[in-house]
Amino acid sequence: MLKIDKENSSEVGIVGRTGAGKSSLISALFRLATVEGGIRIDEIDTKDLDLEDLRSKISIIPQDPVLFSGTLRYNLDPFEEYSDEVLYRAIEDVELKDPANIINRLENRVMDRGSNYSVGQRQLICLARAIVRNNKILMLDEATANVDPQTDALIQKTIRKKFANCTVLTVAHRLNTIMDSDKVLVMDSGTMVEFDHPHILLQNQNSMFYKMVMESGKSMSEQLKRIARESYLRQISVPE
Repeated sequence: MLKIDKENSSEVGIVGRTGAGKSSLISALFRLATVEGGIRIDEIDTKDLDLEDLRSKISIIPQDPVLFSGTLRYNLDPFEEYSDEVLYRAIEDVELKDPANIINRLENRVMDRGSNYSVGQRQLICLARAIVRNNKILMLDEATANVDPQTDALIQKTIRKKFANCTVLTVAHRLNTIMDSDKVLVMDSGTMVEFDHPHILLQNQNSMFYKMVMESGKSMSEQLKRIARESYLRQISVPE
C-alpha cells in the first residue's frame, strides 16, 4: 500500500538498481498497468478515481522530454486554460532565456518532438508546463539524467522554489539530486527495502543505500554524506 498526502509537502527520492521497480512504480501511480494492492492519495484509493482526473492532477517530467508539433503556447497550455501572463511567468521561472526572443515566444513554432530545441531547453519547457498546471504532486523520472550540470542545477533550484508546498517524487539517476530529500525510498526487485531520511540510512553500513553511496567513490561519497547530514540538521532544527 502506497500512501501519498498531497496536503503536506515532502520530497521523496526513489532509488534502486536497474530492474528494482522504479519505472513500475510510476506506471502504477498513473494506472498505466494493473495494480495489485492499493495506492492512496489523501486517503482516496486511485482505483476509485476517474482515470483522466487522476492523471490530470499529477505532473510528470520524464527523462526524455515530450514536446508536440505546434506552438510553444500549445506545449505549455494545450487546452487553452491559462492567460499569456501565466505562461510567460512560467517561461521566466525556468529561465528559458533567448536574447533574440526566438525560442521563448508563445507563438514560436515547435518542430516534431521539439527538434529545434536542445535537450536542456526541452526539459525546461516540460518544467514550465508543470509550473503552469500547479499540481500538488510532481513526479520526476530521472528528469536531469540527460542534461548538463548547469541545467540540472537550474531545474533543481526551480523545483525547490516553485514546488515547495507540493509532494515531489524523484526517481534518481544521480544520487546528489535526492540527498537532501525528506525521505529516500530504496527499492529492490519491486519491493521497498528501506525508507527514511538519507542521513539516517547512511548510519547503517549494511544498508543498500549506504552501499550505493559508497560505490560513487571516496570523494563523491563524502560529498553526498555531507549534503545528507546538512539536510537532516536543517530538518530537525525546524520548530514544530
